[in-house]
Amino acid sequence: MSIQSPPTLLELAGCILLSDKSRAILDLEDLPIELFPPLFVEAFSRGHTEVLKKMVQAWPFTCLPLGALMRKPQLEMLRVALDGLDMLLGQQDRPRRWKLQVLDLRRAPRNFWRTWSGDMVDACSPEDIKKNRTLKLGPAMAAKLPLKIFIDLCLTEGPMDEFLTLLFLWVTQRRDRLHLCCSRLKIFGKPTGHTRKVLRLLQLDSVQKVEVHCTWAPSTLAACAPFLGQMRNLRKLLVSQVRVPAHTSPEEQEWLLAQLTSQFLRMDCLRKFCVDAVFLLEGHLEQVLRHLKTPLETLSITKCPLSDSDWYYLSRCPNTSQLRHLDLRGIKLTNFSLEPLQILLETVAPTLKSLDLEACEITDSQLQAILPALSRCSQLRALCFFQNRISMSVLRDLLCHTATLSKLCIELYPAPLESYDAQGAIHPGRCSQLCAELTAILKDFRQPKVLIFYTVPCPQCGHMFFYNQGLNHCFCPTAA
Repeated sequence: MSIQSPPTLLELAGCILLSDKSRAILDLEDLPIELFPPLFVEAFSRGHTEVLKKMVQAWPFTCLPLGALMRKPQLEMLRVALDGLDMLLGQQDRPRRWKLQVLDLRRAPRNFWRTWSGDMVDACSPEDIKKNRTLKLGPAMAAKLPLKIFIDLCLTEGPMDEFLTLLFLWVTQRRDRLHLCCSRLKIFGKPTGHTRKVLRLLQLDSVQKVEVHCTWAPSTLAACAPFLGQMRNLRKLLVSQVRVPAHTSPEEQEWLLAQLTSQFLRMDCLRKFCVDAVFLLEGHLEQVLRHLKTPLETLSITKCPLSDSDWYYLSRCPNTSQLRHLDLRGIKLTNFSLEPLQILLETVAPTLKSLDLEACEITDSQLQAILPALSRCSQLRALCFFQNRISMSVLRDLLCHTATLSKLCIELYPAPLESYDAQGAIHPGRCSQLCAELTAILKDFRQPKVLIFYTVPCPQCGHMFFYNQGLNHCFCPTAA
């Protein structure tokens, strides 16, 4: 039997007021400000659309976080809010306490409204109103500012749903009085006509994170690049699955890449740069990174072919000298010298917090070359190194070099080569014994928090065996 918290006095007052909807609408002008949030939540949950519409018009806070009340897009509630705003925007004289500047349609945790409303009510105390310039804006001054609508967008090749269709049509018809803002933008699939229309509709300087997950021809990417250049406050850019058609000449590749990288010169705030399976990158990494205006915090280059010149430039690039996170998953390093990585690790040793070298096909000798530099990374918290074929003796050296890294809390290593038989099949008993020995070595120095040893994927089911204080294995019939 669960015990639920009793309703607060404010919530009870809201319920009583909503029992007479006409009375609730009439009393909004004189309603205590602390009653607005709980009354709005109650009206929303019960579907009292007329009350909601009037509350939007009388909202006494600068922000209305409507999206935090929606578990999924709700067309009817959006229409109610927009109708309320329409009636408000058409009025010459605004309500006495109206201060709304932002309609926030972004998702938020379930308890967001309880926390937010409490903070807002506290901020409206007489003492804090004197300190808070935003809340001092009267209706006349607030009416001169464009209303901002915030939303996180995920654009696909398919048609837009009714929720976005209604919103974009409404914004398009009122562009002189509104700013449509988007802090997180994701694009899946090839850009269509409506994708470009949405980008033209957005206040692009509001975008802080962009993820592009699609197989684009470079020419299409170049056509969309000017939009990217207008995102002056962009902090994170992720681009994946860009392939070069076989008939593309080297000169054309250079031109296409220049169309994209030239936009970086306009980005003053870019801190996280991530590329995944971008086949246009090979031989051009310097051309990409030298256009960045500020040092990066995160650099992720995964599953991309690199040239020798790319690899050596990483250690010389000024914009990689203060990295906190370095991810090189799936970059085949077997035929490269790891001296550039050694130099880079020595450079970023005071700042680096995570290093991911999963499935880089690093050999014993290569790993030994970077161990001294790795041991100097005093801020390192996460190290991912599995799916590399490393012997037991070199894994011992690796653990001894990382043993003094006191902040390291996530460690993912490969099971030693000696865990496999001559045919490459895993030997569970031997693997368990060797991993236990390695765990004991580390425990002589410190108590690891997350320490896991992974084998290569099982050829039957594709899953990996892993050791974490005991051998765990996949569930295919041959795993027993």
